[in-house]
Formats: sequence, C-alpha cells, structure tokens
Amino acid sequence: MRLFSHGKRPAAAGPLPTELLPRRTPGSLGAAALPAGPLPASPGTWSVSHTFDDIVDVFTACRTADVLAAPAPMPSTQAAVDNMRGYCFFLDADLAGICEPSPACWIDEPIEGHHSAIAVVVGIGRPIRPGEPGYDWISGSEQDNADLRATEIATVLTRYLGTLGYSATAHTAAASDVDCRRVAVEAGVLEAGGRGLGHPFLKRGFAVSAVTTSLELTPDGPLARRSALQNLRIATKHWLGWGGTRPGWSRLDGRHRPWHLGRYPMEKVKRVDEPTTLVIADEVKRPAARHNFFVRAGAGDLGPRPRKEVARFIRKAPHGIASQEMLRRLVPLQRGEAAPEVAAGADDADANADAVKALGHFIGADMTGVCEAPEYAWYSHRPDGSPIENLHRNAIVFVLDQGFETMEGASGDDWISGAQSMRAYLRASIIANAIAAQIRRLGYAAQAHTAADDEINHIPLLLSAGIGELSRIGELVLNPFVGPRFKSGAITTDMPLTPDRPIDFGLQDFCTKCTKCARECPVGAIRFGDKVMFNGYEMWKPDVDRCARYRITNMRGSACGRCMKTCPYNIEGVLAERPFQWAAMKLPFTRSWIARLDDKLGRGEINQAKKWWVDIEVLDDVPVEPPKGANTRGLNLDRKPRDESGFAMFPPEMAPPGPDGMAPFSLDREAGIAASQEAERPAEARERIGH
Repeated sequence: MRLFSHGKRPAAAGPLPTELLPRRTPGSLGAAALPAGPLPASPGTWSVSHTFDDIVDVFTACRTADVLAAPAPMPSTQAAVDNMRGYCFFLDADLAGICEPSPACWIDEPIEGHHSAIAVVVGIGRPIRPGEPGYDWISGSEQDNADLRATEIATVLTRYLGTLGYSATAHTAAASDVDCRRVAVEAGVLEAGGRGLGHPFLKRGFAVSAVTTSLELTPDGPLARRSALQNLRIATKHWLGWGGTRPGWSRLDGRHRPWHLGRYPMEKVKRVDEPTTLVIADEVKRPAARHNFFVRAGAGDLGPRPRKEVARFIRKAPHGIASQEMLRRLVPLQRGEAAPEVAAGADDADANADAVKALGHFIGADMTGVCEAPEYAWYSHRPDGSPIENLHRNAIVFVLDQGFETMEGASGDDWISGAQSMRAYLRASIIANAIAAQIRRLGYAAQAHTAADDEINHIPLLLSAGIGELSRIGELVLNPFVGPRFKSGAITTDMPLTPDRPIDFGLQDFCTKCTKCARECPVGAIRFGDKVMFNGYEMWKPDVDRCARYRITNMRGSACGRCMKTCPYNIEGVLAERPFQWAAMKLPFTRSWIARLDDKLGRGEINQAKKWWVDIEVLDDVPVEPPKGANTRGLNLDRKPRDESGFAMFPPEMAPPGPDGMAPFSLDREAGIAASQEAERPAEARERIGH
C-alpha cells in the first residue's frame, strides 16, 4: 500500500526513480573488465528450479524473431523508446535501459544490423526464511526464478520487435551472443562498485537479459559516480516511494509478507461456508469446450465476419501476437507423468496447501487459493470431441493482475486490451506449468490448465478457493484488492491439500447499488437489472453473444476490457484509497455513495501519462497505423438504464448438439431472448430447493 500516487508518473519512466541517478555520456564506458558476479546458491533436491529448464528451453528456441516484411510506422524515435521501455515495465522488468553495444559487448561477431540493445534487469525478491511454508521448494532457486522472468521478458520483446518488422535477438542466461552484464552497464541499469555489479535500488541481487535489434533507439548513458549526500537523498526518496515510485521500504507494498500469504491481506477478508451467490451443484450441466463463444465464432455459429475475425482478434495487435505465440508453445508442458513414489513428508495437506501458495507467489502470482475440484467444474469434452474424465480431486487456482498503470492509459477496448490479457495468460502458463511439474516430482498427478488448453472452468474454483465473488459484470469473479483486473490459471491434482473457504466482502450489495459497468459497456452486454439463475448459478448473466461479437470484431482495438477499466474496484492501491476500500467491505450504507464518488473523481477516464504503447495493427502481415484509429472513450455519465427486453442468454440445452461437431450451428437469438425473459429468479430457486 504505497504512500504516494503514481498517477502523474509516465508509465515509460518505470517503477523505480532512476531519473534521480546522474549519468555519463553514452558510449563513454570503455573496455575495462567488469567484476565477477556472486555465485548463486545451489538449489536443493526439491527446489522448483529443477522444473524451470523445460520452460526456459521453450523460450530459448524462440530467441530469434521472425520478421515481418515491412517496418511498422513509428511517430518518432522518442515514441519508439517509450514504447520499448513501457513494454519492458508492462512485462514486469524492474529496470530497462538502452545502449549502442560496443564491440566489447559481443562474445563473437556482432549480429549484422543490430546497432541498438535493450537491457532488462529483474531484481531478486526477499529470500525465504527457514521454517516458512515452501522453504524446501523455494530456497536456493531465487536466481533461477529471476533468470526465468528475465528470459520471458527478453523473448517476448524480441517476438514483438519482429512483428514490428525489425530484426531482434534475445540474449539470456541460457543462450546469448553478448555479455548481458556489460550491455546493462553501458545502458545504465547496472554499475560496477566495491561489491561487484549492482544497482542502488536492487539490494538482493538481480537477473539480466538483453535484446539486440535493428530498430534505432536513443541510447542512455552509463551511471555516473555520486557523492555520499546524493546517495542519501536518492535513497530517502526511493525508501518512501516519492513521486509514486515503488517504495524501497518493503512494508509499503507488501514485500515483507510471508510468501504463502501472497501480496494482499486476503487473510483479513471474511470467510464463509458457501459462496455469496447460490450454486445448485446438482443442476449445473457440464458444457463442452465447443460451447465457448470464441469456439462457436470459429465454427461459424455467429456468422461469417466473427468467423473471419476470431482468428486475428488478438493477433491483429503486435503486443498480443508476441505473448500468444509463446503461450501456445508451452502447452506440451501442461501434462506429464508423476514420479513413481511419493516424497517423504508430501502427504501433509496443511503443509502442502501453504507450500503451493508460497510457490505461486514466489514465481509471480498475486494471490493463490486451494479448493476441491467438483465434477461440475470440468468441461465435458475437449474441442476435438474427446471426453474429459474427472481425474483430479483438488485444484489450485491463482490470479495475475493485468496491470493498473497500463489500464489507466487505455480506454479498455483499444489496441492494448488484448495484450493485457495475453501477458497475464502467458505468465499464468509459466506459473501453472512450474507448479504442476513440481507436484509431479513429489509423486502426485498434476495438470496445468491455461488459456491455450483448459479442461476446467475457473469460475467455480475462484469462488470456492476464496479469491472473490461473482460480480455484476457477469461471468467474472471480482477480488477486493485487484477488482476484476486479473486473469487466472489453475492446476488440478491428487496431492492432499487443505481447501480454503469462500469470501464475503459485501460485493453482492455493492454491485446491486452500482451499475457503472453496465452503463459503460460499449454494446450493452451487462445487465442493469436483477440476477437470474443460469445453469445452476445465481448471477447477473451477461449477453455473451453481444460481448463476444464486440470483442472479436472490434475494429478500433484488440478485444475489450471496458468493464474492468471502469469498475470502482479497479484501484491503484495507495494509502488514500484504503479507508474507502474498508468502508465498501464493512459499511453497507456507504456503498452507493462510494460508487457515485468514483464517477465524481473521474475514475475510468483515460490517464494520458500512462499511455506508453504505439498503436499498431497488423493487416495481411504488415504492421500499419490502424486505419480506423483507436477507441478513446471517456465516461458516459448520461447513459440511463436501457430496455433489456432484447437481452439474450443461451443455456446448455441451446448449445450445439454433439461435442465433436465443428459444423456451423447458427445461434438462435430469438430463443435466447425468450430464455432470458423466462429465466428463474434466485428467490424462486431458493424457495424451490428449500435453501
């Protein structure tokens, strides 16, 4: 919980106050030898480091970009620099700098045309303490974990540059043509000191990677010497998070918390025995993957235009292409054979639950929960028509923030929306694959479930594991600390795990009093009215047909997250917000007032200081300036509740017949409207079942 807002800090400036550090002239470093780095700790027998190699291999195989034929138009060199820096920080780099790599940087011959280099530094977090949950899994893997993140960032950035039409190569701890440490020093993100290489804002070590490219970028200078007084002033501002930067004092942003508790104080949220919305388990019908509306669009159920656009609605923006491609390449790692014997001590359900939460947070999850995997949560059939058997009894589900700063600079349905989803989905795949592999090493079956290959519905898992409550947005779980601004990943397993309990932070009452997401939805897919029963669930059922069509065919952006952008729970996380957050959870009479205050404060408007990306669309494999422009919506305060008589919903009995048929099955919207009008009300369902 930071003291100062970063609302006025340009996103491309990054999370740390590097602008306070004096610099030398670019290219003035010379060829002096750099000090050797410290030797990393040796991972123990059960360290998660042993699961990283397969993931790193996937990224290493993609370290050279496939280059589109024509270069993308850049408004200016500075715009290109801000775009590259912003992308690094969006991907969670701690530091990013640019240089013209000197001959001393190259291990062998320079790559032809690569006159610019982007250095990426990822700091190592707090080491786990002996006796903390997950110690045997995490201790000694800190360097490898940071190297994995640095590898991910460099590879995705490389693929992005290739999609812009520029040659690029990623250089990482696993494979490199340059001395990444020297590149980082020349770019001013590391410096040589009495204790070796380091940075004044990273005290626990770091991982470094680099990307060399043919895109011309203005270089930064190496860091200059500082006086003791300068260092004191800089350290003080960094410690407090002055100007909205990430505080050096770990207690201001949760970095002091035990790994298994995660970044946010979920342990302080009220726990209940059942989700706050009714779920009649016996009445939930397992859908086939063919019933997903994006799959239906690809099959032609929604007509010719959605069928054409669904193949490119993420891939029409270069940022989305870069992450989506890597996400698909990780799919083969989601399954594997368990070790033949269970490891000693791995049968303690309480210890296992805490350990997987610690591991999830350590690798990058914002929060992690555990629950049983009920039969109704599983899909019935895969897209190819093969049946899905309920193999595992437990589930681990975790969430990843899609990024408040980037969402602040967006409309929610412009050219960065799809990339926000893909970044989180890719990171979720890395985390899920590592945890699943770790569990298999311990002797238990485990399978990762990701956006690229998912066999289980995450919504019932998120509810049961206490991550959040169902919201007015509809088929979306909302968390009290990151709101709806997240994507999830899951692992199913037979490892003994003590389940968490659902939470109640007053969201059902809040959403009843707040209709902002419904008001701001570009196509009116979110209900202003009351909840209904749908396939055994009590929810504000959205018009999925309208929602999917717009996300797929949006011509002024890639996908849509307008509801997430404008939700009052989409908050920055500064100290000034905490009283309102507490009141929304604890004091029902304040909720209407807080929802109105959100509008009065202009929450949901575009913050121009946060737009770091250059709008580019890929048309016929050519990156161009979007011919139709980009959505730049402000709040629509004058929109009133609409007539919802034309609202449609499509229960399982209206889904395509047969799980294995991809022949078009036209959507019957009139029948969907009738189903919506005839839907059972939750009060009626409760009375019917005596709940």
